[in-house]
Amino acid sequence: MFGKGYNYKAFERNRLLKDMAASKIGNTPSAGDRAPAFEARTLDGEKIRLKDFRGEKNVVLTFGSATCPATAASLPELNELYHDRDNDVEFLFVYVREAHPGERIPAHEDMGDKIRAAERLRQQEDVDIPIVMDEWDGRIHRKYGKLPNPSFIIDKSGRIAFRSLYTRPKVIAKALDELLTVQHERGEDHAIVLGGEDLSLPSLQVMLRAHRALERGGERAMATFRRELGVPGRVVLTTSRLAQPILENPGKTVAAIATAALVIGAGIWGGLLLRRKRLGTYRSPYESRRFQRHTGWGGEYEAVGI
Repeated sequence: MFGKGYNYKAFERNRLLKDMAASKIGNTPSAGDRAPAFEARTLDGEKIRLKDFRGEKNVVLTFGSATCPATAASLPELNELYHDRDNDVEFLFVYVREAHPGERIPAHEDMGDKIRAAERLRQQEDVDIPIVMDEWDGRIHRKYGKLPNPSFIIDKSGRIAFRSLYTRPKVIAKALDELLTVQHERGEDHAIVLGGEDLSLPSLQVMLRAHRALERGGERAMATFRRELGVPGRVVLTTSRLAQPILENPGKTVAAIATAALVIGAGIWGGLLLRRKRLGTYRSPYESRRFQRHTGWGGEYEAVGI
């Protein structure tokens, strides 16, 4: 049951830390290593074999799931990279276990569960990158270290040119540019680029989109996230919930903010004018005698930042 422990029922902080530590001590393919071979089918039924790209294309291999905040954060820009990709580059998204399973998207008990979750991700996040369905027991994911959202750039020689602890599209774009430059100028299929790896933790975008991914898992997924990560988890969820309307409807949100600012600004200005009319002059509250007596300040003072 649950893929020999692979498809866990609930997120555990210690499990994530253990997988992250393992990725740094040699259990994840490193730059220069031969990329582990795999064969699978996409969500649309197309057969994919990694070896078929050797000598033909570089491959950006990304791992993720519907309930992974890092996946939700990286997909918009990753989709843009996919659409703007060079002819010598292919993108593949490997669907793995749920990072934060809950009552809406639980741990996969069979491939049917996994396919339904992948279809939901593709629809809700407008994923255009081919989604490769890993085996129920995570056969491909295990070969590449079991992290929730890593990316690997596999060059035409079939070796790792670059790996990223978490998928950061801007970094991947730089690594691809360097790899393609080396290949075009030197005529070599293999190159290690950008030092071979990026071990940076997720960016601010993960915080802003975390709620979107966890909500797909359900209330239990969000409760577990808060419990396992403590105060940081609660901060991330709160920030993400507040930011979600801005990310989904930036035009309407900006307009609403601008309108609110205009109304507030007009109210303040109107109040100042009324005060000036009543008192005959306008004085900053920092210049009032009450403020000077309370703070001991008087006369000129330097502005301070907040």
